[in-house]
Amino acid sequence: MEKEYRLLSPDESSVRELSKKLGCHPATAAVLANRHISSPEDAVEFFSNNLKYLRSPALLRDMDKAVYRISKALKKNESILIFGDYDADGVTATALLHEFFSRIGARVSYYIPHRTKEGYGMSAEHIRRVAIPKKIDLIITVDCGSGSHEAVCAAREAGIDVIVTDHHYVAVPLPSAEAVVNPNRPDCRAGFEMLAGVGVAYSLLICLRKHLRDHHFWESHPEPNLKSLCDLVALGTVADIVPLCKENRLFTKTGLQVINGRNRPGIKALGHAAGLDDRTLTADDIAFRLAPRLNAAGRIAHAASAVRLLTTRKEEKAQRIAAMLNRLNEKRRRTEQEILTRVLAHIQANPTVLQKNALVFKHPDWHEGVLGIVAAKLVERFYRPAILISIRNGIGKGSARSIPGFHLFEGLKKASGFLQRFGGHAMAAGLQIQAEQIDAFRDAFETVVTETTRLEDFIPGIDIDCELSFDDITPKLIDEIEALQPFGQGNPEPVFMTRNVSVVFSKIVGSTHRQFRLKAVRGDSNSVLAAIQFNIDPKSPAPTYLEKIAFRLRWNHWNGNKNIQLFIEAT
Repeated sequence: MEKEYRLLSPDESSVRELSKKLGCHPATAAVLANRHISSPEDAVEFFSNNLKYLRSPALLRDMDKAVYRISKALKKNESILIFGDYDADGVTATALLHEFFSRIGARVSYYIPHRTKEGYGMSAEHIRRVAIPKKIDLIITVDCGSGSHEAVCAAREAGIDVIVTDHHYVAVPLPSAEAVVNPNRPDCRAGFEMLAGVGVAYSLLICLRKHLRDHHFWESHPEPNLKSLCDLVALGTVADIVPLCKENRLFTKTGLQVINGRNRPGIKALGHAAGLDDRTLTADDIAFRLAPRLNAAGRIAHAASAVRLLTTRKEEKAQRIAAMLNRLNEKRRRTEQEILTRVLAHIQANPTVLQKNALVFKHPDWHEGVLGIVAAKLVERFYRPAILISIRNGIGKGSARSIPGFHLFEGLKKASGFLQRFGGHAMAAGLQIQAEQIDAFRDAFETVVTETTRLEDFIPGIDIDCELSFDDITPKLIDEIEALQPFGQGNPEPVFMTRNVSVVFSKIVGSTHRQFRLKAVRGDSNSVLAAIQFNIDPKSPAPTYLEKIAFRLRWNHWNGNKNIQLFIEAT
């Protein structure tokens, strides 16, 4: 699908001031201004990886209640259960709290439900079947729990206290837990809405450690180094595709440093399984290589194996689990491709479905663990909200993905009369529905999407940070761009644009990629720059001239050398 070029227009005075005070290329200053970094002081904080720039998470609603109750549990040596979600965010948050409490000698265990057999979140059945038999005194949820009213009530009746830590959008009333620490609860104004579930859990530990220090707890217990746990926070934060701004950026930058120290056997083994040995890992490596393998556990088998990987200190055990996750990831890919092929065949046979503003499909044989990935691929291809629903025993369980112009959670809320339950974010959500209600829900959801979007919301665009001539492209500029990492949601890798480019040479590589040697038609530079464009139609004629291109700038490392390379996003 052809993309619309959207040339951003940063404040010119801010760009000049940043370029002058930082001594950076005007293009770098434009990128910073486009990320709302408008002063040199903002830039210093942006480039820093010093955790002193963290705002106080004590501002989060109910944080004081949560800290007090956990402190009481530690002093009384109560039995604590960490109840997590089965995705990478929930897995890393579970591993984070379990490791912290284990290090200080607490009585702690964890539980993660099976995605297909038990579904999302904590239920009353979990209290009866897990918490009561294990004689749990306190349950702490991570990345879930904001809608677990029945479970919290069942726990209370059994004399078990519950602390909810979560980040999903939540409808009132809240569950009657001891504390609900969720930056997205309606009455929380702390300004931490962008945190992933693991970020909320880490914020809890920051406050808890300080509280325990103020009450002399560490005089008789080893005080954990929270920075050493930032690898888990970075892993879950990037995997959950939350904006890499403010705290999330600091957590990720610090966590990547810890990850590249190769001190955690599980992450080291996972990197080896993903073919990432002997290289400095980036946020892209987490997003596209490590996170899918972690998520494969919960999608295809059981997420507990991912927690075991992240918490083991034994190299051999870590290698065994990582190899297993690698195999599960391959199975996940095959399963996902089978579903995608079936959906595309259905669309080809019924092209009128593309006249709709939303795509909603159902099937009894689909593996629900991969539906979110397939939905994302449909959004990428057709650029409209997509929902896939797997039906078993009369119950449909679905995953949804959206486009920037449509807030998915709010949209589902408007059509919630047809749903048994739902939850999620602006761009991703899950739902459960009676099978006989799916067709009516499809119609209602289509109406909601149509009424809350504009025509331009369905036109995919590519944001251009600024125009560059080939004369502007220098090694210094690329070094400055690399210093803007980690890239991700909220801090995308910069995209530039140039016009009037001559193709000196091109060839197909890897069956669907095209390598170029490019030269500017106008300008003083006679340099020829290497470029590559991924996922093109190999049967399309090779261009000899490009009126304009949108591209990313990177170093291409090969055989100990590095050269400038353009990664073409659109032509």
